[in-house]
Amino acid sequence: MSANAGITGSGQVSPQDATDQIPSSVDLDMVRAVFETNVFGVISVTNAMLPLLRRSPAPRIVNVASHAASVALMSEPDGPFAALIPSAAYTPSKSALTALTVQYANELRKDGILVNAVAPGFVATDSNNHTGLLPVAQGAAVLVRLAMLDANGPTAGFFGEEGAVPW
Repeated sequence: MSANAGITGSGQVSPQDATDQIPSSVDLDMVRAVFETNVFGVISVTNAMLPLLRRSPAPRIVNVASHAASVALMSEPDGPFAALIPSAAYTPSKSALTALTVQYANELRKDGILVNAVAPGFVATDSNNHTGLLPVAQGAAVLVRLAMLDANGPTAGFFGEEGAVPW
């Protein structure tokens, strides 16, 4: 099993605090740094782990995304994410990660490797100074569930604790 997480960028504690990521004034070096970790880092780690995963009897890749990665959720003007400050680094990097997840799933399904993305929710972690609403164990539950899928489990999906997350 491989799991990948990421960074929010520029020191803010959550996407809600990403005032320096407003698209019209964002620092491109910060965007590059966030994409370097959240997208290119996932490619690097995943590709490095593929030889081991191919030898595993139940290979799974679970990429840690975010509900903010959902273009459908982010585009609802009165939806649950309407109050988020626009994020030209974190949010698009996590959207790119979900698209990358689908690309890996399509390539690797013939090898029996299931690849999915997870939005664990606003979990209290170091990246948000433990201001998240969910305990780590609750946020991790959906990751563990997807890592333990049987061979007939889904691949190329995007899931949260509540089930499928809209793209």
